[in-house]
Amino acid sequence: MNTQFMKRAIELSKKGYGHVNPNPIVGSVIVKDGKIVGEGYHEKYGENHAERNAIKNAKGNLNGESLKGTTMYVTLEPCCHYGKTPPCTDAIIQNGISEVYVGCVDPNEKVSGNGVEILRKNGVKVHVGMLEDEIRKSNEIFLRYIKEREVFVIMKSGSSLDGKISTCTGESKWITSEESRRHAHSIRNRVMAIMVGVNTVIEDDPSLNVRDISENPNDPIKVIVDTNGRTPFDCKLLKNSGDKVILGVGESIEIEKIEKYKEIGVTVIKTPLYKGKVDLKFLIKRLGEMGIDSLLIEGGGNIHFSAFEQGIVNKVMMYFAPKIIGGSNSKTSVEGNGFEKLLETTEIEDMSIVKLGTDFLIDGYVKK
Repeated sequence: MNTQFMKRAIELSKKGYGHVNPNPIVGSVIVKDGKIVGEGYHEKYGENHAERNAIKNAKGNLNGESLKGTTMYVTLEPCCHYGKTPPCTDAIIQNGISEVYVGCVDPNEKVSGNGVEILRKNGVKVHVGMLEDEIRKSNEIFLRYIKEREVFVIMKSGSSLDGKISTCTGESKWITSEESRRHAHSIRNRVMAIMVGVNTVIEDDPSLNVRDISENPNDPIKVIVDTNGRTPFDCKLLKNSGDKVILGVGESIEIEKIEKYKEIGVTVIKTPLYKGKVDLKFLIKRLGEMGIDSLLIEGGGNIHFSAFEQGIVNKVMMYFAPKIIGGSNSKTSVEGNGFEKLLETTEIEDMSIVKLGTDFLIDGYVKK
């Protein structure tokens, strides 16, 4: 099998990261006589899908020549229903594409094998399952959200080898390397929202934007967990991104304060309390109902522990620099009260290690 064509389709699909949520990233190539004649990917939510973009590109390259007898490689099953765009199955059939390699069946109940069936009924030869594991991993956010209607939550941290995110005096810039920070920004670019605790906002005054990785970066929604409404009105997040900030607060916050936040465009979500703090499960459920499919939690240590304690984390991404900081008062990436018993701890499985300059990244999935 010509897996190199599907690999190219996967590569193309990743250009859609951060711009198509909550849709999947999809790439497609069209091959004639063993050569690629058309390429496309799903570029933006609500616009043409990968298959139609590949067909348009192929027609341009072939100067209007018919696509009859060509082969398409597409990472996800072509849609067969009317949504914001017409069915891609129609375009494939109408343009005479004779064979289609599908990487992964679309679990969306509106598709879920029906796209493959329609193509076959119309004489198109269809193969399913090429490089499926790789495609499923690249679309892990979509696959969870479309099947479970739940937000895919990633916990990310950058620390020294001994797990410190700052020195005993609070110095933290920069522990990890430039390569690690650039990679972390590429992860920011994939998600719809970034979450931090109010202490991080007060102490670090972050912007939580995406830098240095794309000509057209995503601008994620910013979520601040702030039980008692301590977020400063003059912080960068409220001054620069007020209309893209969601504030998760406790039930007892004053109405007057909520109204002041709303006046500058902030969305305020009141939650019940969990051990005296914002109920993260409640907050995450509300975010999912708002159409947010993915969330990157970037600290600090207390919010990280609360996320593990309340069981909302799906994936961890921990960057380690080859430095030893030490100090009992130096902050760590996961703090809070800690688990009392080893049986209560969060276990990570399916781990991988990637070298990034002088650093290394460990990522893995929370064992349920």
